[in-house]
Amino acid sequence: MTSLHIEPATPADVPMILQLIRELAEFERLLHEVTATEEQLHEQLFGPKPKAEVIMGRLQPGGEVAGFALYFHNFSTFLAKPGIYLEDLYVRQPYRGRGFGEQLLRRLAGIALERNCGRLEWSVLDWNQRAIDFYKSLGAAPMHEWTIYRVTGSALQKLGNGG
Repeated sequence: MTSLHIEPATPADVPMILQLIRELAEFERLLHEVTATEEQLHEQLFGPKPKAEVIMGRLQPGGEVAGFALYFHNFSTFLAKPGIYLEDLYVRQPYRGRGFGEQLLRRLAGIALERNCGRLEWSVLDWNQRAIDFYKSLGAAPMHEWTIYRVTGSALQKLGNGG
């Protein structure tokens, strides 16, 4: 029987992490937006001041990567506690429907508890009903009263440079 072993990523995983990011972006119809490189990921995940963390889900036996979760800390002023923001949760196509996504999410929730976090949160594309149903089945609730805003590219340059 195949099981999933979840462990923190290592620098040797960077090429696979980038591959998984690209696979996820393709699934989300956003591959054209991926500009990340292995060098950038290495610096941001394993450099002197890491900005994010990754857990890898590997099949046992064999060690083949089935999926990953990339996350980072945020902070709740209302709770006066850190939180975890799940940037990406992805299970590769051949391994979906086996509970591996739930295992990755449960491990991440465990990390949040170990670190005394007040919450675990993420975003989901509104057309991804399968993911929405999955998250709701685990007790996650949509934040209907909140809208995500983003500044990027030239708009970020303009805002940051005072113009």
